[in-house]
Amino acid sequence: MSSLDGPDEDQQSGKPPVPQDVQDAIRTLIRWTGDDPAREGLIDTPARVARAWKEYCVGYAEDPAIHLNRVFHEVGGYDEIVLLKDIPFQSHCEHHMAPIIGKASIAYLPQDFVVGISKLARVLHGFARRLQIQERLTAEVAQCIWDHLHPRGVAVVVDASHACMTARGVRTPGVTMVTSRMMGVFLEDQRSRREVLSLMGY
Repeated sequence: MSSLDGPDEDQQSGKPPVPQDVQDAIRTLIRWTGDDPAREGLIDTPARVARAWKEYCVGYAEDPAIHLNRVFHEVGGYDEIVLLKDIPFQSHCEHHMAPIIGKASIAYLPQDFVVGISKLARVLHGFARRLQIQERLTAEVAQCIWDHLHPRGVAVVVDASHACMTARGVRTPGVTMVTSRMMGVFLEDQRSRREVLSLMGY
């Protein structure tokens, strides 16, 4: 084992330690792809990759719903659509662990109160920073807002590019996938559905 990988180096750098079995697994993968994990450019790679994945998947360490706990009742009688449009996000697909990069638009029709707009983005990121499929990510964001804000309607549209098909397999770059989840009035009333989709740009 290189001294660069030991706990002393982790403590000196202030970085969280990486378990040896995790580093060994990454070395095995490097070796399996045809390279030498002991060469200079790859010596520190196992620890770096492990820490990167811990960051990519930080969403497992939080409950996204916590961001919806604080609400505001003094809205001056406002009862129309609240929309946060084109929120950029990154995730990783659970099938190939390849990047999913895209944007999401999140809307709700408040009933008695609203939530800070940044909280909608935080909910998205909380679910995105896990191993995902886009369909589930879309549904989870919508369900979380529906369950905790009790609005009259929720609409979530996600538009993303998947490296598992753009960089491998069918290798078709420039393609995005669009998924949506409508709840409440946005599901039941076609006029409301058209209005929110128009505001989103669809």
